[in-house]
This record gives sequence, structure tokens and C-alpha cells, in this order.
Amino acid sequence: MIDSHPFGYAGLLTAMVIGAYGMRSAGFWLIGYIRIGPRLERMLIALPGAVIAASVVPVVAKGGLSAVLAVAASMVTMLVARNNFAAVVAGVGAAALARAAGL
Repeated sequence: MIDSHPFGYAGLLTAMVIGAYGMRSAGFWLIGYIRIGPRLERMLIALPGAVIAASVVPVVAKGGLSAVLAVAASMVTMLVARNNFAAVVAGVGAAALARAAGL
């Protein structure tokens, strides 16, 4: 269906980029009119962790033991090394080793 459209994938991608940029810009513009009190500030600080948890938990629930080991390896590496790249490498490596071992 999208292949027959004159703009095809490029048009769809452009529309999505414009939509995403518009939403982010509008959010930054609107937050300028809101007084950020202590309660809202605590919520905004906690929000990134909640988004990550909401993304990771379903993957771990479906992924089985290899996913649990990968997330655990990433968490431990992040706590020890405080390096995002090292945590990703540790998580991918743990998942690969667990799956190679048949877990």
C-alpha cells in the first residue's frame, strides 16, 4: 500500500519526523508556562527510570532466563563501571552466552 504512494517511505518518514519534532517542541514551549513545584520536579526526575522500567520489564518477562541474566549483567556493570557502553556490551554478552549455553 505505501509502495504505491507517490511519496512512499520518504513521505511517511518525513511526516513522522515532523510530528515527533512538533510534539517535543510543543512540550518544551508549554512547560515554560508551568510553575515547577517540588512535587512536579520529583515526578520529572523519576520519569526516565519509570520509562526504562516499563520498557525492560515486558522484555524480561518474555525473554526468560537469558533476558534476566542480560539485565542483571547490565545493572551490575552500570553500578560498578558507571559506563553506558560497557553496560550494553555486558548485557549483550551475557545474553549471547546464556543463549549459546541453551538457557
